[in-house]
Amino acid sequence: MFRTLDIVFSLIGLVVGFPVFLVLYVLGLFDTGAPLFVQERVGLNLEPFNVVKFRTMSVKTPQVATHLADANSVTRYGRFLRKTKLDELPQLWNVLVGDMSMVGPRPNLFNQGELITHRVREGVYKIRPGITGLAQLNDIDMSMPELLAQTDAKMISELTLVKYFWYIIATALGKGSGDRVKAK
Repeated sequence: MFRTLDIVFSLIGLVVGFPVFLVLYVLGLFDTGAPLFVQERVGLNLEPFNVVKFRTMSVKTPQVATHLADANSVTRYGRFLRKTKLDELPQLWNVLVGDMSMVGPRPNLFNQGELITHRVREGVYKIRPGITGLAQLNDIDMSMPELLAQTDAKMISELTLVKYFWYIIATALGKGSGDRVKAK
């Protein structure tokens, strides 16, 4: 049932949002010259996949977990994208092709060993990673790996159709902030 909803919502979002995608892409060309960011992440059953997002940091930024990135790497345009969550829109493609779900644990990098250990213990990789979920709405990011894995497991065990819609609507209305770049 959730997979069907994922396909419908991502397809609608990609078609209806195409003009917005186009504008954001062109603005990104002026910002960094490379508006899309593609990065390998941990997916369903610990399988790798490439997540697609709008780039919010300079091209030369090291590929580390967001909370470990230098806050100065985020461009002015990138701050806007992050604040409005528009940087996440290209992930609708990941949802459509089956790499991600609209709702699920945020996909992490393979170099986040402590988080992977906790998530394996909690059975988090048994579902597709998502664009949004309980942890994001409660401002729990990847800098808190044990709490994040426990929150993800709770979301998975309690996920209902009503909660699926709530997570999406709450995110669209601006609740939560998910992973953020910390000032150093």
